[in-house]
Amino acid sequence: MAKAWGGRFQQDTDPRVEAFTESISFDSRLFEVDVRGSKAHATMLAAVGLISSDERDQICHTLDEIKDEIAAGNFPFKAELEDIHMHIESALIQRVGDVGRKLHTGRSRNDQVSTDLKLYVRDAIDELDELLLNCQLAFLERCDKDAGVVLPGYTHLQRAQPVQAAHYWLAYCEKFHRDRDRLSDCRRRVNVSPLGAAALAGSSLPIDRQMTADLLGFDSVAGNSLDISSDRDYLAEFVFAMSLISAHLCTWCEEWIIWFTTEFGFIKLPDAYTTGSSIMPQKRNPDVLELIRGKSARVMASVPQLLILMKSLPMAYNRDLQEDKLAMFTAFDTVKACLELTPAIVAGAELQRDQIASRIEDGFLDATALMEYLIKKGVPMRTGHGTVGALVAKCENEKRRLKDLSLEELQAACDLISDDVYSVLGTENAMKALQSFGSGGEKPVADRVAHWKVVLAE
Repeated sequence: MAKAWGGRFQQDTDPRVEAFTESISFDSRLFEVDVRGSKAHATMLAAVGLISSDERDQICHTLDEIKDEIAAGNFPFKAELEDIHMHIESALIQRVGDVGRKLHTGRSRNDQVSTDLKLYVRDAIDELDELLLNCQLAFLERCDKDAGVVLPGYTHLQRAQPVQAAHYWLAYCEKFHRDRDRLSDCRRRVNVSPLGAAALAGSSLPIDRQMTADLLGFDSVAGNSLDISSDRDYLAEFVFAMSLISAHLCTWCEEWIIWFTTEFGFIKLPDAYTTGSSIMPQKRNPDVLELIRGKSARVMASVPQLLILMKSLPMAYNRDLQEDKLAMFTAFDTVKACLELTPAIVAGAELQRDQIASRIEDGFLDATALMEYLIKKGVPMRTGHGTVGALVAKCENEKRRLKDLSLEELQAACDLISDDVYSVLGTENAMKALQSFGSGGEKPVADRVAHWKVVLAE
């Protein structure tokens, strides 16, 4: 058993309390950023004359040794030392004595923890940004591979209008780009240095907070020491951004799981990312996509977990905040693992072109194109909507398609129709008729493919 940190306590800590209060079991992964922050702090202490340059060098050299030992798995962790910060400081003091005891001058574990978390989140954001870029590139590369393929677009899972296959792929480029924008915006608020705020009120010592901010690559220095200790806004924002990444991955997974069914038969998934059945030998199950969809629950649950944790806490630090890392680590690990798998699945999947083409004319995908043809002829939109609806009902009853109707039958519905109507009837023609910016037609999609090639190359 060990006494609590410092000389105030006269009794050994109850071992049950040690087990209850420890966080080393999950915050040990902060060791690299903790050393990074401590080295910057030691460098600043020497610059302002609170320690000597020799002491700075001794501290920084020893911190690097400790970091290397932890990375190599050769460092002993003990529950009585609670967290990674106390482990590293204790090891430093054990090795260099009073020199090590000077490191914590002008800071508290409160601002130290926040500094470590911000450094970790900043690195995590940069890592996720790279992974999201890889996902965008994977979908973009499919655009050339699947050029010319027309797919039914759906609303309510009912066939609606035809679009280029590339239009589907570019939709995910858009979603992931919004995710990257959110992370970038979050990073701006993360990248504000809390170091030197100490416990809650700052310090009377002549520390230089701007110097440590510069050394650690922060854009600016947080301006209120009381706010710094309690601030976990950046964590809530980060996990929310990750929950939206998960939501976008879920949309993709759900769609491809449906497309992979025999009933749809739109896509074939690579064997490396499917599994078999324990009893049914014919099965190929989209388990990886299902697990990406399923694991999103962990990520999304981290948002209310953090908000509830932060709710009703008084200003400055409270021990409740020790729990903040669990939510963030879980969300980050899950999203990272999902994003690492996504590009390979996207690249390896194959559209089943024959199956798609065999049913592409089903579902009156050209109905909206016919309505817009009537609008161009001067027919009011609602009138055109009703006219085409009646023609669709006629075709359903007679098991025909709109393009199969004779000109006389079409003109019986609206005398403004002429033989140029067949240029918009049929799925291929209906797709080619789409021309508004951002639509699923041939020219707009080609323009957006070119756009994304430039954007992602940058």
